[in-house]
Amino acid sequence: MAIEITRPGKYSLILSTPVMPAAGTVGFGDDFARLIDYERLGAIVTNPVTLDRWNPASGTRVVSMDAGILLHTGLPNPGLESVLLRYRSVWERLPLPTILHLVGTNIAQIRRAVELADDVDVVAGIELGLADDISRHDAAALVREASMTEKPLLARLPFYECYQLAMPVVDAGADALVVSAAPRGTARDPHTGRLVSGRIYGPLIKPLVLRMVGRLRRDVPAEIPIIGAGGIHAPQDARDFIDAGAVAVQVDTATWAEPKMLERISRDLGGWIATRKKDALMDEWHPDMG
Repeated sequence: MAIEITRPGKYSLILSTPVMPAAGTVGFGDDFARLIDYERLGAIVTNPVTLDRWNPASGTRVVSMDAGILLHTGLPNPGLESVLLRYRSVWERLPLPTILHLVGTNIAQIRRAVELADDVDVVAGIELGLADDISRHDAAALVREASMTEKPLLARLPFYECYQLAMPVVDAGADALVVSAAPRGTARDPHTGRLVSGRIYGPLIKPLVLRMVGRLRRDVPAEIPIIGAGGIHAPQDARDFIDAGAVAVQVDTATWAEPKMLERISRDLGGWIATRKKDALMDEWHPDMG
């Protein structure tokens, strides 16, 4: 199976299966190496990386809710140069492509970050994370600058601005759209009693993002692939995104709760799951059989 997840061209990114972890889910590729068979995935999307070092957020990081979790990390990372130096050899050993998730707040940062990433052959593509509440003008400017890379460029849209930003970033040079970043929300921390803001993850996100994918698939030119991301916790969730018009999916928090679920979803969409015989006993079959 060959899945083209960026617009056709000289540097198009082609995966063996349409399933990958979302940015921030499996670190920089080594954290889950003993828990997940990476050969069954299409690609690795790294933790978000900024040009300069970012420190972790202070205070409460995780708030558990009835329908999921609220997560506030501050996107801690040692800076792009340190990440490339530390993990380049890790990515070289991986049996699948590495997509670098890049966060930039201004043109100068994006320009320098793209220059650094272009010098690392093992980075197969760049995913640009756009900030919440970014204007169409600023989003297009960042994507236009990032599109100077020789690598395929994916643009991850913010949840609440998906419809407004899709066409401006496509016109600016994005080779694919990731729909979408997790929405932001506020919840009360039961331990401190304080209200905490962060990103919301959970199964209830799926219907909202699924609708976005379907609508954008009708509005965005057919040659621009859409990657669905949000609320995927089972193989059928991923299949729903494909049916809505996505060419691939990114799985987030389901991987933390059950690491093998990411692999199971990938095996299912890749056609690697064996069909259970009607009279098979439980010890003769399991959902991850190939």
